[in-house]
Amino acid sequence: MGQSKDSLKALREFEHQGRPYRYYSLQAAQDNGAGHVMRLPRSLKVLYENMLRHEDGLAVTHEHLTTFCEAVASRQFDKEVFFHPTRILLNDSAGIPLMADLAALRAAVTRNGGDPDRINPQIPADMVVDHSVMVDAFGTPRAFDENLAIEFERNQERYKFLRWAQQSFRNFRVVPPGTGICHQVNVEYLARAIWSEPSGGKTLVYPETLLGTDSHTPMVNSLGVLGWGVGGIEGGAAMLGQPITMALPRVVGCRLTGQLQSGVTATDLVLTLTQRLREYKVVAAFVEYFGPGLASLAFSDRATVSNMAPEYGATMGFFPVDAQTLQYLEQTARGQSNQLIEHYARLQNLWHDPAEAQPDYDEVLEIDLSQIVPSIAGPRRPQDRIPLSESAQRFTTDVEQGAPRLPTDGVSVKEKPWKLTHGAVVIAAITSCTNTSNPSNMMAAGLLARNAVRAGLVSKPWVKTSLAPGSRVVMDYLSRAGLQDSLDQLGFNLVGFGCLTCMGNSGPLDPAIAETIETSGLVAAAVLSGNRNFEGRIHPLAKANYICSPPLVVAYAIAGNAGIDFERDPLGLSADGQPVFLADIWPDATEVATLVNSALDPERFRARYADVFEGDSHWQRLPVARTDTFEWDPDSLYMRQPPFFDDLSPAMPQKKALLGARALLVLGDSITTDHISPVGTITPSSSAGQYLSNLNIEPADFNSFAARRVNHDVMLRGAFANIRIRNLMANGREGGWTRHMPDGVIMPVHTAAECYKHENVPLIVVAGKDYGAGSSRDWAAKGTQLLGIRAIVAEGFERIHRSNLIGMGVLPLQLPPGITRDTLGIDGTEVFDIADIDQIEPRSIKHCTITRADGSSTTVELLCRLDTPLEAAYYENGGILHYIARQMLKTT
Repeated sequence: MGQSKDSLKALREFEHQGRPYRYYSLQAAQDNGAGHVMRLPRSLKVLYENMLRHEDGLAVTHEHLTTFCEAVASRQFDKEVFFHPTRILLNDSAGIPLMADLAALRAAVTRNGGDPDRINPQIPADMVVDHSVMVDAFGTPRAFDENLAIEFERNQERYKFLRWAQQSFRNFRVVPPGTGICHQVNVEYLARAIWSEPSGGKTLVYPETLLGTDSHTPMVNSLGVLGWGVGGIEGGAAMLGQPITMALPRVVGCRLTGQLQSGVTATDLVLTLTQRLREYKVVAAFVEYFGPGLASLAFSDRATVSNMAPEYGATMGFFPVDAQTLQYLEQTARGQSNQLIEHYARLQNLWHDPAEAQPDYDEVLEIDLSQIVPSIAGPRRPQDRIPLSESAQRFTTDVEQGAPRLPTDGVSVKEKPWKLTHGAVVIAAITSCTNTSNPSNMMAAGLLARNAVRAGLVSKPWVKTSLAPGSRVVMDYLSRAGLQDSLDQLGFNLVGFGCLTCMGNSGPLDPAIAETIETSGLVAAAVLSGNRNFEGRIHPLAKANYICSPPLVVAYAIAGNAGIDFERDPLGLSADGQPVFLADIWPDATEVATLVNSALDPERFRARYADVFEGDSHWQRLPVARTDTFEWDPDSLYMRQPPFFDDLSPAMPQKKALLGARALLVLGDSITTDHISPVGTITPSSSAGQYLSNLNIEPADFNSFAARRVNHDVMLRGAFANIRIRNLMANGREGGWTRHMPDGVIMPVHTAAECYKHENVPLIVVAGKDYGAGSSRDWAAKGTQLLGIRAIVAEGFERIHRSNLIGMGVLPLQLPPGITRDTLGIDGTEVFDIADIDQIEPRSIKHCTITRADGSSTTVELLCRLDTPLEAAYYENGGILHYIARQMLKTT
């Protein structure tokens, strides 16, 4: 890190335990003209300290530092703020494409006479390989080994590339497959809470900050670490030393009071918060938790809440440092710096003390923890919370009423001795970092399984059961507590350490069950302890998807139907024929707490993470090569050289007016990145599946879109191809279809895009509210760009996807309040002209003339969502990495 100009003379020293330290004092900055820094929310204090430390007169200036507090007080949410993260966290589904982009960028820089060695991470970057394993084998003791072997076989080319990247890029480490989920490994091992580096013969201390290429990066906010998810595109820029530009965030204080009642889980809490905060509209805001209720929330409960910040729409769900933070660091073998952390946090007024004056939040929402009740969420969004007591009734009204009528006793399944009715649970998965990082939830699941087995209950035979913890430590403490055997008896055998079902890698259903669902119209259900249940995400054949706590996942597997009324309906019959209800086997809170206290053992964490970067024999057998540039195999169907830099040159691209454009799609509200770029299994009937079939690839070897993200020919055919996407231009047909104009022929989206390309017709997409919600999926922007879409016209954008679009040179344009595709009467037959699109100014107004098929026209003013000058520069260059490359070529 370069030396700060320190125009506010904030660099100070302190002594702790006989050692000298340096730090950038927030109090000194306030005393020297920065304004009321010490009244800021704690998350903004960390952001301000980051600016103090990086004052260079260019990205961060004296004016930035002296006007920040004034901008916060006057709510200037369009003010540009620069942020330099301490480190980068990558998952493999976004991280491998990012490293492939950097490899392609190295080649492009070399072609233009530049130095490829300049394309190296400038800050520490860690990748955890966690998104590639699938639930192929399940319900057996060998499931983990079999799935891991299949994973390495399927992903051999991708993992060979990773081994090359591991050797060829500096500041880059890889946590190999079969270890855990990036967010859980992050909070259990990688994160430090504070960072330090040599400075002037002393040690400079400052808060740890982070960017991650997965939207659930905010899980680390539970440690008081400022960090959030970005797309791989923006993450790559940060890795290369580029400051992240952002608009000043609105900070919503969430004041917690009371404490959770016995039997209420952290999952119930986070589902309630997700519903309340979505309703409160915290999209792109910092949510900061505080208040007297904080002390009663264990760290693991906070991690569950922070993890789901993307689900309630916030950039972060920030918990300040306090005694619970230090206790968790001690329990996970990182307590050696606790005294220094506490000293620094108190010195900078970052420590949480509910007795101190409340910071100056923009708004405050109060949540009484004692009012939280057991809940689930579904059938298609995480914010759609349902009290468990109302779940049966809501299933009938939300799902079953619109479903085809079935025989009273259900539909037969070929060669099976049972029948299925609407709501049949075909997937029950304990999965995802949201809940498997929480020992209370996992112990509760194990205890419920033990009690169920003792009562003589079993899982229903049509349920695909799986256990996918976020780290190996979880299996250690479940086994030590004697609970894994009971989970195994109910079919919840270990299937892998990774995201699996939560991200759509749920694997195939029994063919007979799949056939029954497809032929009968049966509404099948999936239940999971994950964070997302968007349409088509979990499994294409599971139309109703519910998020719930791990113990409830086990209960649903035993019940076998999502329409069960847990208060009135028994889960099953005991060995002596007596009905057994959920209340009969629900775990005792005292027993859960006792087991949790024994689970968090520092020696267990120390042992598990001692060789975390080494990998198993599968990983070690992969060949290792060290070369400056990667040698791409032109015949590979996994690792193709990305095309994004093929035309890179030092000259700036010319932005053309957008005239005579057509809408490729007209979409509704809440279009997620899953709709735009599916991540799950590639099906034979899809355009991508047909493409692979034509190359003589068998369906069993299609793998997932996540695994083929470095094959643009596959990914292009997956863009806007989710089986549940509804394009209003497709005459009611679901899936990746559109209507080519002016002939009106219905065809696949990518086929229509090819036609428009040959006809030299520019393209736009028209959409509603919350466009791009969900995962921080860079391919949702890459696929958009490769289809030839130059602009998205929407009522509103989710933060990460808007940044990704700009990072790929696609312009986000926002409709005025009260103006929608419906009020404009847009049906896809129109022609769109935006003459002034080549004039690049942040948050300027662009005039769009819409000409209808009958010749009439309307002009609407669109807000250009290039929110900062740097975003405008990225767009003008054709993308963020293009901008960085040109800056490098200028100084070579």
